[in-house]
Amino acid sequence: MHDADGTTGERVYRAFREGSRLLANGDAYAAAVALEQARALEPDQGSIREALARAYFASGRVRAAEAEFAAALALDPVNDYAHFGLGVCRLRVGDRVGARRHLRLAVAMHPRPEYRAALARVGAP
Repeated sequence: MHDADGTTGERVYRAFREGSRLLANGDAYAAAVALEQARALEPDQGSIREALARAYFASGRVRAAEAEFAAALALDPVNDYAHFGLGVCRLRVGDRVGARRHLRLAVAMHPRPEYRAALARVGAP
């Protein structure tokens, strides 16, 4: 969804940057508002969907976060953070099997300490 003069792209970029800044500063609720604007303009951008998922999760909206992490994975199946996020969401709602599956994938793609710690919390099958 781009205007001929590029204004939509600029609005998306500004909303994404503002949402990312707010999220980094701990204001997840305001971040979600800005990132929802970016998503409305560019729904097929995985980075926007992932950032929005992070904002939702940080504000306690686990089901909304789960949907956004899943959307990010649909756009980019090798997004290790989206697998991690989806795993943590599944764990939060009590689905240890689903959590384990996504956390194992995240660890296999990029063995970050936070991924490993989350997988350890799920435990072996």
